Amino acid sequence: MISHTPFGSGHPYRHDLDQRVPPHPLAGERFEVRALADSDVTHLAIVFGDGTVIDMTPIDPADVEQEIGPFPAQRSVDGHLASAAESARLDANAKVWIGSCRIDSLTSYRIVGRAVDGSITETSSHRVDALHWTTHCSGTIDLVGPSDRFRADTVRWLVGADGPRRVRFGLRLDPDQHIIGLGERYATVDHRGEVLDAVVFEQYKHQGRRTYLPVPMAVVVGGDHWGFHVDTSRRTWFDLGASDTGMITIEAELDPAAPDLRVRLWSGPPQGTVRQFLAATGVPPTPPAWIFQPWISSNEWNTQARVEAEVARSLAEGIAVGVVVIEAWSDESTFVAWRDATYEVHPDASPHRLADFSFPAEGAWPDPVAMVARLHEQGVRVLLWQIPLIPTDRGDDGQVAADVRSIVDQERCVRDADGAPHRNRGWWFPGALLPDFTNPSVRAWWRDRRRYLIEEVGIDGFKTDGGEHPWGHDLRYHDGTRGDETNNRFPVLYAQTFHELFDTVGATAVTFSRAGFTGAAAFPCHWAGDDDSTWDGLQAAIRAGLSAGVAGIYFWTWDLAGFSGPIPDADLYKRATAMSAFCPIMQYHAEYNHHRVPSGDRTPWNIAERTGDPTVLAVSRRFAELRRRLVPYLVEQSIRSIASGKPLMRPLCFDHPDNPDIWRSPLQFQLGDSLVVAPVTEPGTSEVDVYLPPGDWIDCFTGAAVGAPGRHRRNVSHMEIAVFARAADFRSGVLDGVFAGLPNR
Repeated sequence: MISHTPFGSGHPYRHDLDQRVPPHPLAGERFEVRALADSDVTHLAIVFGDGTVIDMTPIDPADVEQEIGPFPAQRSVDGHLASAAESARLDANAKVWIGSCRIDSLTSYRIVGRAVDGSITETSSHRVDALHWTTHCSGTIDLVGPSDRFRADTVRWLVGADGPRRVRFGLRLDPDQHIIGLGERYATVDHRGEVLDAVVFEQYKHQGRRTYLPVPMAVVVGGDHWGFHVDTSRRTWFDLGASDTGMITIEAELDPAAPDLRVRLWSGPPQGTVRQFLAATGVPPTPPAWIFQPWISSNEWNTQARVEAEVARSLAEGIAVGVVVIEAWSDESTFVAWRDATYEVHPDASPHRLADFSFPAEGAWPDPVAMVARLHEQGVRVLLWQIPLIPTDRGDDGQVAADVRSIVDQERCVRDADGAPHRNRGWWFPGALLPDFTNPSVRAWWRDRRRYLIEEVGIDGFKTDGGEHPWGHDLRYHDGTRGDETNNRFPVLYAQTFHELFDTVGATAVTFSRAGFTGAAAFPCHWAGDDDSTWDGLQAAIRAGLSAGVAGIYFWTWDLAGFSGPIPDADLYKRATAMSAFCPIMQYHAEYNHHRVPSGDRTPWNIAERTGDPTVLAVSRRFAELRRRLVPYLVEQSIRSIASGKPLMRPLCFDHPDNPDIWRSPLQFQLGDSLVVAPVTEPGTSEVDVYLPPGDWIDCFTGAAVGAPGRHRRNVSHMEIAVFARAADFRSGVLDGVFAGLPNR
């Protein structure tokens, strides 16, 4: 048997072992045709339509280069080699066969193989469209706003038989300018000199230059400040002065049938660009004040007793808590029914109401309604975890099987090019179906199945996890779009569906999303995704929060001190707690640990016990109380941020765009208009270098006035963080008394 899929699985950063590389070759350039074949195949050949035959060579899968760089013309410098076991689609002994070819025009081919027994097998015929770059085609670039930065002489079109596939062009970049934004970015705050792309992707830990939440929008700071947004949901690439220091080179995919690209350009200070971008793509609503209280979570809190016990322990320790996120609540199949609940299956997948469920007294969740009511009495809000998939591996009986039949029969799922229901190609929930959120009736069906959780159980919001699952340009959506246009839109439509649900019940919506794209700002809140408990993770999180804010992702957080791998040491946990108290949202979370002992929870008491450092509790108590006191300030500043275009957590350049000294402190930030924060981001140190912009500043923990703006060294104990307030605000308004009399034990 032979496996050959010319376009592969659609993985944006890795070529599959049985695909064409590149999928769309340039005329006159060599390309590879790869195939996987069973171990009994002795010979493979590529047979072209004109009769040309090219023999293929068997290669060990571990020796095949698969990683591709962020820009189409580049290869990764840290290539990933897959083992045969994880790559072979046929059997464990399958081999990769590769043939090297060259084309100059439209060409068809098939792969023919001979087995040990002499039998012949072949694939269906495939076509190769030879692409070429040209300066002339039917496409247009529609510039909206001042066009003085646009370099018309750089425009090139990548054209195939059906029309333009991509366009590449340049924007002028001055020598001293800095580039921020492009969505949530973990590697840098100033992206000048970087090569990045914009495609939604789930990179489990160590995100580097990949991201769950890209946005093809940036702010350029320095001189005559300006910004841009490539107004497309298709994939884009950005060479940010890396190849040519005087130019930003942008490449964007196109629809050959309508090869037009709109580029919005703005001039003026950073906040003006952000404000205009959000006006065009979706302004964040003002969230409820309770989101600014401390959040707590762990994937192992999978019973009612455990959740209530952890909240009670936190309150008993004097550690404030305002929100609990319950991840492991559902049956992990419907994501609607509580685990252990009994109910009648609805064959048509219609919604259940609370009265349809029975909750066994000995079950995991004997009384969810009473649990939520008790948590509310303690001032604690409740969010439930969600995932935008319908699993297909849970058997032929039960509600999930009915859901699968319904979503297929009523064409409620995303489909492949041949019309068949699309099966998730990623590693998480492989083979699951994806609800097609471009279909209004699907969004209504999805909403109605969860309505009872709000109206009858009293849930306050949903952790809208996932959203990165659609891969491949070949996917087909209800609204007539393909995967190349709508895969990036998928997580935004997913979050939008939950906001529509809250609208229908007359409640304020809160979602907590990992993935997103342009438009995600209108559906808060967000977190930075998965990472280990390391100092590198702390630094990456700060960069991610500062970059995300530029795209309007104002209500953002990360998993305090990381959520995966070995627990953080006491030093990291305490520094991360201090830093997180000054994030737009403060929360900790822990990955599933199979209930092994010792626990992997990131609760302060578990970290104190595991590290043997009881001061972890004192630090957590102090900063949780400080966070509670900061809520009025955060509410006030969130309203200002939405109106002004200045992110709630922001780089210093928003308030001091012409000050070159700020770029020496990329991990320092402002929280609102009044606070400058310089967290400790290195292990084993008690000093931090702080840059204070012009103005009069007060050290918030000592109450002392700072003599002059500029650089200062601040010795910082674990009970403090280097945070400074504008003198005029420190003893008036919502900051008055916030830092006084905090608990020290």
